[in-house]
Amino acid sequence: MYIAIAGNIGAGKSSLTALVAEAFGFRPVYEAVSENPYLEDFYRDMGAYAFHSQVFFLSRRLRQHLLEVNGQARVVQDRTVYEDALVFAKNLHRQGHLSERDYRTYLDLFQSIAPALRPPDLLVYLRAGLSTLKSRIAKRGRPFEKALPEAYLLALNALYEELIASWSLSPVLVLDADRLDFVERKEDREEALEALGRYL
Repeated sequence: MYIAIAGNIGAGKSSLTALVAEAFGFRPVYEAVSENPYLEDFYRDMGAYAFHSQVFFLSRRLRQHLLEVNGQARVVQDRTVYEDALVFAKNLHRQGHLSERDYRTYLDLFQSIAPALRPPDLLVYLRAGLSTLKSRIAKRGRPFEKALPEAYLLALNALYEELIASWSLSPVLVLDADRLDFVERKEDREEALEALGRYL
């Protein structure tokens, strides 16, 4: 069983990944945010570093998927390669930070390897509004995330909704991250696990 946790920056993916891993005995696979050597530069100048940052994330996520997801019996992943390509890279292209040439090169890389990837058995989407995202981003205190423009987060939210509406690789469970707080409230953790348990 492969559970993929999807959602915008600050939606609660890492917290839910840890919760699922502990509750159901799944192996957790986390996003390599701190390892990206371009990330601080990217947030300072998206146009100059969009391609570098996205290719780094793509290479790490592909390697992660092939080594830690494909061969595991029970795995839960914090953000997927599908989001990298169909949400983040697409958003950077739409906003003019990723040129047509770079975007096509990026997509070619993704599409070349995608058939070798194990698709999720369940996609869990954490739907969160702007105020929730901003609050949680501020709470975790990553310096390079502090100046994220609201328009950037809203654009990502719109693309997440497009992704979920067109998703066909697996069933989708949508959780209301504006209402559920897996970190602070035990009853919210229990509600999320109960909803997930129906798919296991």
